[in-house]
Amino acid sequence: LPILGREIFNRKLPPTYADFSHAYDNAENGHSFLRVSMADYRRGDDKRVHTVCDVIIEVDPDGGVVDDFRLYDILDPYRDTLIKALDQGAVCLNIDPAKAGQTLSAADLANMDKSDKFGDIPGTGPGRNWAHVNSIDYDPTDDSIILSARHQGIVKIGRDHQVKWILASPVGWKKGLAERVLTPVDKNGKPLKCEGSQCEGGFDWSWTQHTAWRIDSKSTKDVIYLSVFDNGDARGMEQPPLPTMKYSRAVVYKIDQKKMTVEQIWEVGKDLGYDYFSPVTGITKYMDDKDTMLVFWSTAGMGASPEKAGKLGRLHPRICEYRWGDKSLAVDLTLWDTCGYQAFPVSFEEAFSKN
Repeated sequence: LPILGREIFNRKLPPTYADFSHAYDNAENGHSFLRVSMADYRRGDDKRVHTVCDVIIEVDPDGGVVDDFRLYDILDPYRDTLIKALDQGAVCLNIDPAKAGQTLSAADLANMDKSDKFGDIPGTGPGRNWAHVNSIDYDPTDDSIILSARHQGIVKIGRDHQVKWILASPVGWKKGLAERVLTPVDKNGKPLKCEGSQCEGGFDWSWTQHTAWRIDSKSTKDVIYLSVFDNGDARGMEQPPLPTMKYSRAVVYKIDQKKMTVEQIWEVGKDLGYDYFSPVTGITKYMDDKDTMLVFWSTAGMGASPEKAGKLGRLHPRICEYRWGDKSLAVDLTLWDTCGYQAFPVSFEEAFSKN
């Protein structure tokens, strides 16, 4: 039986913007939010650059831009704490096994900023990959967007372009943003003791994450359940002594937006270890029809290490499903020698019945 399809939407970006990729979300009014970049931006030092992965535009059904969110104006494009801890062997999809385990120093970043070295490279300031937004989720309850910025954290931004909250390590945020970082709490709402990027009680932030999505059916206006694929690179703002100590997680956070607190209510992956570690891409998604969590460990096996003489491992992505609140596997599928960005279950019976 052939899989058929038809084009239902085809619009070009206005010339001001470029590089639409990674993220697209629809709002109830027919508008859409896209992750793009600025095609020609003049920096404060008068250099003209093409920005990287750091602009969100809202377009109407005809493709007209009705709003844009320029993250280099909203966040801090010079926050470098996580960028200095990234494994340069696996930054985004720039997989370079020869650089496995290497990091950028403050001197490296300073020299880069003095140069004209711009483009899709890890660094700070407009014109470099300082944010790398890889997911957008529109929240209709307060007309805002939730963004996963791989190299910064998870942020919620309102219609007024002001940051509502930040779900990330508190280290390195400047005044005005530092006050927006959520406070980790236990199940009783008691604040957890945290030092730097480490917290007690089993709580952890997400690191170089993907798919920070609001679970609509379980959330309210004030309390959000957020599903995240925590890739796990630079966990704790450092590289571990051994590459094989890395792991990825699927995690669900409960965020009280009035109290500005976050509780970690579910996670899987830490015990699975390096075999499931996915240095880039991945998905954690709640499935309403089954009341389950779908997890795609998209690049499991890819991790490179000095022990492998700079070679990449054999890819074996895993598609897993867990019943809500349960850490026991309900489904565990392994794919070999392939990879993808995300994965979704498709019901052919349902698809054909609607057409």
